[in-house]
Amino acid sequence: MYFVNREDAGRRLADALDRFRKDKPIVLALPRGGVPIGYEIARALRCPLDLVLVRKLGAPYQPELAVGAVVDGEPPEIVVNEDVASALDLPKAFIKRAADRELVEIARRRQLYLKDRPHPALGGKTAILVDDGIATGATARAALRAARRQKPARLVLAVPVAPPETVRELAAECDEVICLEQPLGFGAIGFFYADFRQVTDEEVIALLDRAAAEASPGG
Repeated sequence: MYFVNREDAGRRLADALDRFRKDKPIVLALPRGGVPIGYEIARALRCPLDLVLVRKLGAPYQPELAVGAVVDGEPPEIVVNEDVASALDLPKAFIKRAADRELVEIARRRQLYLKDRPHPALGGKTAILVDDGIATGATARAALRAARRQKPARLVLAVPVAPPETVRELAAECDEVICLEQPLGFGAIGFFYADFRQVTDEEVIALLDRAAAEASPGG
């Protein structure tokens, strides 16, 4: 196991990202597991923390297998894992129905987590997208493409652990990938944490509120 928990992984990533402090970046976390990571980075770099609301599109009878992912936006960003979709012979109608279902959950989370809190503008900024790990890369790819549409000056993907082949693929979607560990024979993200308990909605809300308070004048 490489990391004690998400907080440990976030602090170690923050050390690797310290050179971006002068750029006054914006940290974009993928909920829920990416939020404790993003909070540690935002606190260390003294910068805002925001969310990218993305949901995996699971395969029939194998919900953990990512057929693709969808990100909130106008219009929503949908990324399809063509190899998986082709292997399972999935019609486009299945992808559309799955995306529509997940957009309902995205809308619920947007209201629950962010309420009326405005998103910081990414245009001309350094944006750092973070999660607690990456397996297939479907959700990260969709999130990166959604962030890129907002025209940041620099787009960085930062994760504690991911397979080397996924890191190579995602490098084409951003300006830089920072990944602390790239083990072969990847398995599941949780294998690399001593404590990988599920992050709750309440924890996400508390961390976002704390980050907003700390980023305010006098915080």
